[in-house]
Amino acid sequence: MNPDPRDAGGTLDALSRDPEFEGRLVFDAEIPERAALYGSLSTPLSPALAERVAERKLDSFWSHQASAIDGLRSKQHTVIATGTASGKSLCYQLPILDSIIETSTSTSLLLFPTKALAQDQLRSMRSWLLPGVKAVTYDGDTPQEDRTWARRNANVVLTNPEMLHMGILPSHARWATFLMRLDYVVIDELHALRGIFGGHVSQVLRRLRRICAHYGSSPTFCFTSATIGNPAELASTLIGSPVGAITDDGSPASARRFALWQRPLIDDALGKRSSANSETAALLTAFVRDGHPTLAFTRSRRGAELVADQTRRTLEIVAPTLADRVAAYRAGYRSDERREIEAALNDGRLLGVAATNALELGIDVGGLDAVVINGFPGTIASLRQQSGRAGRSGQRCCSVLVAGDDQLDQWYAAHPEQLLDRSPEAAVINPNNPFVLRPHIACAAHELPLSPEDEKWFGPAIDEAVRELVIADLLKPRKGLMYWAGQSPPAPAIGLRSGATEEFSLLDASGGSTRLIGTVDGARVHSVAHVGAIYLHQGRQWQVESLDLKDHVAWMVDADDLDEYTIAREETDITIIETDQSLACGFGTAHIGRVEVTNQVVAYQRRRVGSGESLGTVALDVPARLLDTRACWYTIDLERLVRAGVDPSRITGAVHAAEHGLIGLLPLFTICDRWDVGGVSMAMHPQTGDPTIFVYDGYAGGAGIAELAFADVTRHVSETLSLLESCQCDEGCPSCVQSPKCGNWNEYLDKGAAILLLRLLNS
Repeated sequence: MNPDPRDAGGTLDALSRDPEFEGRLVFDAEIPERAALYGSLSTPLSPALAERVAERKLDSFWSHQASAIDGLRSKQHTVIATGTASGKSLCYQLPILDSIIETSTSTSLLLFPTKALAQDQLRSMRSWLLPGVKAVTYDGDTPQEDRTWARRNANVVLTNPEMLHMGILPSHARWATFLMRLDYVVIDELHALRGIFGGHVSQVLRRLRRICAHYGSSPTFCFTSATIGNPAELASTLIGSPVGAITDDGSPASARRFALWQRPLIDDALGKRSSANSETAALLTAFVRDGHPTLAFTRSRRGAELVADQTRRTLEIVAPTLADRVAAYRAGYRSDERREIEAALNDGRLLGVAATNALELGIDVGGLDAVVINGFPGTIASLRQQSGRAGRSGQRCCSVLVAGDDQLDQWYAAHPEQLLDRSPEAAVINPNNPFVLRPHIACAAHELPLSPEDEKWFGPAIDEAVRELVIADLLKPRKGLMYWAGQSPPAPAIGLRSGATEEFSLLDASGGSTRLIGTVDGARVHSVAHVGAIYLHQGRQWQVESLDLKDHVAWMVDADDLDEYTIAREETDITIIETDQSLACGFGTAHIGRVEVTNQVVAYQRRRVGSGESLGTVALDVPARLLDTRACWYTIDLERLVRAGVDPSRITGAVHAAEHGLIGLLPLFTICDRWDVGGVSMAMHPQTGDPTIFVYDGYAGGAGIAELAFADVTRHVSETLSLLESCQCDEGCPSCVQSPKCGNWNEYLDKGAAILLLRLLNS
């Protein structure tokens, strides 16, 4: 039977019947169409704006839009957490525009995580063609003369958290008129404000509220987010005030198929499966061949190019006229190239695009019949955001997840119904982390002298931060106030995306340029940017040529053509500083508290991409690093472990393998990935006297991840045990106990002994 040309599900059916792909389709669900729910505004918009709305044929608003617009216009802090393409931008655009029309002096500040999103939103704001609306972007690319004009004239400023932190707040006197008239602050992509970055942004927003109060304004905050587990809690923590959540999505949605595609095992004993890129390309080829506009998300820039190239080569054989209607879309393309690809996909010139998932926020395309996702993207929220790209009114669409090798992918492969039924993960931040709070208190003092009343913005932890800054001679008391006494402004020394006081610049050394590629904090630089390291940034591959510890610079060259990756070897020790709480965990005990981690990178290994074959080991001589952070750790009595069948010689492998499994599944319980956390396991820890497994926050002071692990130890241990028991490999593989970030190169892993240990913790 030929596939229904109007339905991408028909293509999926045909593939599932093809003997070449037998057994791949392991989960297939029908998600029914969702009808729109409408609402009306409690107060009409101003006539000029209502006219523009009518011109766009917006005869009515979806229910969540009406609720959000009403809430914001009545000055209620609001977070809108609804699905992709649910019209969240309209929720804040209309209150902002209405405020400018009604009160010509009104101003608004909008924060976006990327410059591309800010530019898109600028075009959208200007498209209303309303007189009196002076909208501008204000970021690192803004020329000096345009910055001066913006400060004096703009009433809608679109920027990013870093520019607010370093460019606006320290110079607030020059923004006095704008700030005293500030009515709305919009924070886009709330779900991205997690971990240490979220902690920093929280303090920046509190500094903003403090400055606004100084000038007599009290802006209303609007957050937009993909669906996450705790939008109101996260938004409230960010600004230190209650925020109401709107989570019931009133927008319509087409019926859709959601499927899980499992790659076949090609080596049962080693747990090795077929190439994820090849499987993704096969799916993309099939959808494009049948005329369905399709977007395939890949994990890297290289992956996007490989999938697009393999799809084109296959189409040259099976459908030659379609081969040139497939393209890659990734970091590194110019903005005009990206816009051209989007336009070509929108108007039908392109039928297939392979894109890095790092660009999922920037892609604005409609009319897609199918989405293929190469590997679980880390969170349920991200999965639903990517899947939501497909769907046309009145036509069923299709989303296919190709399971990757990671523990999380394979856990979902064993529990595929959870992909639809599981509540989105919670995002956590720790604004009281002293390593985050202290530098922002310094920034606040530099902006305005501190007073006892500032506790309402920063909480009671401000007292300890002030005391430490006074001891360091950075604050001086005068007439009951605390004044900044440092020799230079503190803001430029603080990187919002890291928890370390040191930040290393990653610079392009090719062609004599000094282009900034990215940054990495000092706590991780020796493990990811040592000399010889292969470093991935937005899907592009670089190799570190030199690392300057004095000037905090790593020089890198293009390494996209290298068919290898590197993995550092580390020696790690951990000291328990303080235990806050302990509780029984089966026949063991779980603990939460403060720890100090000592880590030293001693060598790195070069490995071939795909096969993992070792290409050699290189010794390194770099200094040890200390990390003061938070951890959740598990202890179990040695004698009980031996009685359970774990010979003393196997205990090192047992705790090490269990540690990897626990870290791999931690994202089930919080929005994080394995790179946000670290692990240490010992057959006998000198302080506990027992076999011990530590899972710690990878940032100084902690980001709240260890606390969530401790809060859900029972389920965490249970799911990890289930994963290891169900994995078909003999001795451990990337789907159960091997880790791509293991500092010991995945040596000394004993899957069988880890299962026995986890059974005791799960008893």
